[in-house]
Amino acid sequence: MIEAVRIQQVAEIVRRAGLNEQTLAALREHFADLHFTHCLDDDVGAAEPFQATDGFNIYLVDGRDHCLKLTTDPEAATGLLLAQVEDAA
Repeated sequence: MIEAVRIQQVAEIVRRAGLNEQTLAALREHFADLHFTHCLDDDVGAAEPFQATDGFNIYLVDGRDHCLKLTTDPEAATGLLLAQVEDAA
């Protein structure tokens, strides 16, 4: 389970620091009980993000059954996928 306040904290950190390896390392250290991964949003496919933000989207990951899958249920979430949104310019 990931509480909404924790997701908001992560979103704020990424908004301020940017989505990069240093930010991910800091998130992994600060939120050691959560799994973090990142990719380009285009790589996610048709899934709807849990939270859409300028520059990145947040997806919830359920890893309880030894196979990672996206979920929309914070009660089932064990980690966050931070997906960078690139400008379509």
